[in-house]
Amino acid sequence: MNLILIGPPGAGKGTQAKILEEIYGLKQLSTGDMLRAEIADGTDLGKKAKAIMDAGNLVSDDIMVGMIESRIEQADCAKGVIFDGFPRTVEQAKALDTMLGKKGKPVKAVIEFVADEETLVDRLKSRIAQTIAAGQEVRGDDNEETFRKRLGVYRAQTAPILPYYEGTGLLHKVDGMASVEDVSKEIKALLG
Repeated sequence: MNLILIGPPGAGKGTQAKILEEIYGLKQLSTGDMLRAEIADGTDLGKKAKAIMDAGNLVSDDIMVGMIESRIEQADCAKGVIFDGFPRTVEQAKALDTMLGKKGKPVKAVIEFVADEETLVDRLKSRIAQTIAAGQEVRGDDNEETFRKRLGVYRAQTAPILPYYEGTGLLHKVDGMASVEDVSKEIKALLG
């Protein structure tokens, strides 16, 4: 079973991905982590990607899909994968669908975490206050300005693929503002 989780930062995708991994034996794939691993391992794909990234360019869709195709063949992906951070464009979505279709492993569902952005910002502020109160250091990227930029990037770059998946009948919405348990129940119900 292959799933795609989409939603703004802080909406609970990572938490739910961990739960889905445990329940269904799926493997969460982060394309960023995969790219770093390919580069660190010095694979042909990694060398190509590194040259492109070093030149300040984005890695092409065909390299990304090739990397995913290689990764899903590994034993830990046998039961299926959860895509995190990919696809981000309609072109990537179509390329992923084509590749998975050829393998007979299509995407079962695209789960959109619907969340109120101001509530997400309030959650972040609360988490920062708790971290400071506990005498711990706040992560460098854990600030309102950076978080709002990430929300803007999500709206501009990722949200536009939602109509594509709506057209395929694969898109399901869950309430990203609900409790972890309620969101988990909602996802289990829609997966059957």
